Amino acid sequence: MIKGKVLFIDTTHPLLSQILEEAGFECCHFSFTQKAEYEPVIHDFDVLIIRSKFYIDELFLDKAKKLKIIGRVGSGLENIDLQAAAKRNIKCLNSPEGNRDAVGEHTVGMLLSLNNKLSIADSQVRKGLWIREGNRGNELREKTVGIIGFGNMGSSFAEKLIGFGCKIISYDKYKTQYAPDYVTETDLESLISQSDIISLHVPLTNETEFMIDSNFLKKCKTGVIIINTSRGKILKTSDLVNALKTGKVSGACLDVLEFEDTSFEKAPSQNPVLDWLYQCDKVILTPHIAGWTQESNFKLSKVLAEKIISCYF
Repeated sequence: MIKGKVLFIDTTHPLLSQILEEAGFECCHFSFTQKAEYEPVIHDFDVLIIRSKFYIDELFLDKAKKLKIIGRVGSGLENIDLQAAAKRNIKCLNSPEGNRDAVGEHTVGMLLSLNNKLSIADSQVRKGLWIREGNRGNELREKTVGIIGFGNMGSSFAEKLIGFGCKIISYDKYKTQYAPDYVTETDLESLISQSDIISLHVPLTNETEFMIDSNFLKKCKTGVIIINTSRGKILKTSDLVNALKTGKVSGACLDVLEFEDTSFEKAPSQNPVLDWLYQCDKVILTPHIAGWTQESNFKLSKVLAEKIISCYF
């Protein structure tokens, strides 16, 4: 007996289908390029599997008469109308446990690359330049690292920092008494004023959109480093650029950009703010790959499959 029909509208690791089928689900994969192409068929499915290809809005959910679960392969749920889903008793599941280690490691890697000028030095050596004094780095020991958001990603970053001898502080609006003994919980204002490095690990919501703006940056220590591996629109890029120009911010590590395509699959359209960032050697940039490892590809699907199955048994 079939437990339910599952519609995949995004590519995933084949393990997700395999586990669901072994548990008695029927899995269907369509390669439509437009959301409207799925509307005539969505009424027949109990589970919808997505990544970031489309925004699942109320009009789409109106056509999903049987839908019980939306499974997001990844962490963010900002491409789902959560209120509309809740109104229809549709559970929205994600799998941040699957790429928490990938994000934590990538965040550390970007910070070390920036602090030790690895990208600059690598580029120079390849051009025949052997510059030592100009590439002196900065150590993490005794620096204060502030982590905003202490869920799967923020806590993973903290775990990876333990051996570096830095002071770790954190703020999470929705948690209390959550921090392990190597992390000090604090309020947002204290974190902003005390941190040498601030790393963002919050979802994109109405509350967090552009939370890092000129007003936020003015309150920071001069020379602060800003890291964003969460979502691009949490940070106002033009305000960051101005702070980099004045030296208020000494450097930034950005895995995500304000101007990204919603699918995360295309490079942002060129504009003067991005052009300046691309030329700035105080910034490390990666193409939204912090959680994008060989291992996380496997784990994201495994975690989500287990969560879906647990809703049926």
